[in-house]
Amino acid sequence: MFTLRNIDRHDTDILILGTGGAGLFGALHALQSAPPGTRVSIAVKGLIGKCGCTRMVQGGYNVALGGGDTVERHFMDTIQGGKWLPNQDMAWRLCEQAVVRIRELENELGCFFDRNPDGTLHQKAFAGQTADRTVHKGDLTGIEIINRLMETVLSRPVEKLQEHRAIGLIPTKDGSALSGVLMIDMRTGRFRFVRAKTVLMATGGGPTMYKYHTPSGDKTMDGLAMALRAGLPLRDMEMVQFHPTGLLAGDHTRMTGTVLEEGLRGAGGQLINHAGQRFMFDYDAKGERATRDVVSRGIYAEMRKNNNPEQEGVFISMAHLGPENVRKKFSGMVKRCADSGFDLAAGKVEVVPTAHYFMGGVVVDVDTRTDLEGLYVAGEDAGGAHGSNRLGGNGVANSTVYGGIAGDVMGRDIRRMGALREPDETVLEAELARACHPLTRKPDFVQPLRAQLQTVMWEDVGVMRNEAGLQRGLSGIAQVSDALMDLGVAPDNLAFNLTWHDWLNLRSLCDISEVIAKAALARDNSRGAHFREDHPEPGALEDSYFTVARQTGTVEVTRAPVQFTIVRPGETILPAHEPETLVAAQ
Repeated sequence: MFTLRNIDRHDTDILILGTGGAGLFGALHALQSAPPGTRVSIAVKGLIGKCGCTRMVQGGYNVALGGGDTVERHFMDTIQGGKWLPNQDMAWRLCEQAVVRIRELENELGCFFDRNPDGTLHQKAFAGQTADRTVHKGDLTGIEIINRLMETVLSRPVEKLQEHRAIGLIPTKDGSALSGVLMIDMRTGRFRFVRAKTVLMATGGGPTMYKYHTPSGDKTMDGLAMALRAGLPLRDMEMVQFHPTGLLAGDHTRMTGTVLEEGLRGAGGQLINHAGQRFMFDYDAKGERATRDVVSRGIYAEMRKNNNPEQEGVFISMAHLGPENVRKKFSGMVKRCADSGFDLAAGKVEVVPTAHYFMGGVVVDVDTRTDLEGLYVAGEDAGGAHGSNRLGGNGVANSTVYGGIAGDVMGRDIRRMGALREPDETVLEAELARACHPLTRKPDFVQPLRAQLQTVMWEDVGVMRNEAGLQRGLSGIAQVSDALMDLGVAPDNLAFNLTWHDWLNLRSLCDISEVIAKAALARDNSRGAHFREDHPEPGALEDSYFTVARQTGTVEVTRAPVQFTIVRPGETILPAHEPETLVAAQ
């Protein structure tokens, strides 16, 4: 068995965990801002550019590029969409810097986005927004962005630690700063401790603890679980965004849960219940173009009314827009549905709310710094920018904007840092023992426990919540967690031992599932993605608070007041003459 004496040791200056939009932008900007000779390393659980969530982005990238749209309007949509819970300074910087970053993507990285006949960038409508501001490459925008980022990073002098899984943040002995990160080299099964002066955590969220989910199965909240064990504060952990239209293709395929993108509804797609009725206007005056949380609850409510066991979800219909027009405008979505046996252009496709994005995350400042010196967090691992609900198109903007900011800040910060910091060997040993725990137990199957957790979270900590269900959910999570600790993995060959990594994945999911349920219990009102049937009112906006979870032996949740640093509820920063919306009625 592994001990501290037989793990590999490695040093670098800037270490980046994750190679999605945040991680790759962090690497590029760190190279630009750091002193000559700085060692920059990137580590990823899979392969660079081939895993993570940025690659899976379909809809597009929100940015205010004129035509009446402004940064101020984008900001107000973000604040109102987040139900007045966002960190306003972070939200402003997101909207402001998105304009800079989209030009960087185009002119420096070579991204080709769709254009209007006059050569300007085409921007489409997304739900919950008062302007058509979503830049895109068809309906496969993420592939375009990540491919260009991947090509650029692969050509630069960056150390690539592919198939290296981060499992523990290791502080200094006095706990004042981060020393480095403990990893598993998945190709060999050996442990490697990497010291660094600065570390960017950009591992992505990935709420795959739900029965229906959009991220790939390797996205398992590892970063947030590491931050929790390191004692860092996590905010808004009850805020799990369900995308309203996840493909429902059956248990036999992993296509179930994948997103049918927002632009379908933005273009005029209609949601139809089991009785053949269009129902969203029963729940919101904006119909299908309401925000994701509202549409998800509308679909979920219709699902609960349905007594047809052969139909679990509802349907999305595009045929009224013209099949040929739909095939041309949404070719990627049409092909995805066809691969699963559905005709999106001319027929109906069954959909269900699917866990998509995590608004909660580590508490950071506008420069991505955390309470632990040397640790920076960007992308879905960071909380604050979205509040209780993320607007479609703000996700990839957030990752690329704040990834670049983190790279700039880390490159500057290491100029004032001295030698690499020595680790707390006691914490290092504890993290090592934690990862090796399943190798000391009798082997058994992990997947049934993961399926059990997914059912618990979907039924009790899902789209609609109440106190009894959340308490039941906590009990169910504890049962899965306890059973996992008794379950083992064969230790004879650890190279690419995917069962071992499945165990570690589920360990992270259990830890964060508990935090989600406890934070949901602590919020006794309904805001954005968090809806309490026993507390349906949003509470006074001027008294808005966010939840803060910490692990100090057990997970404790407190509240902190939202700081209205730019605009207060009931006010706007838009000029008085500005129209309420620039979007043409559907």
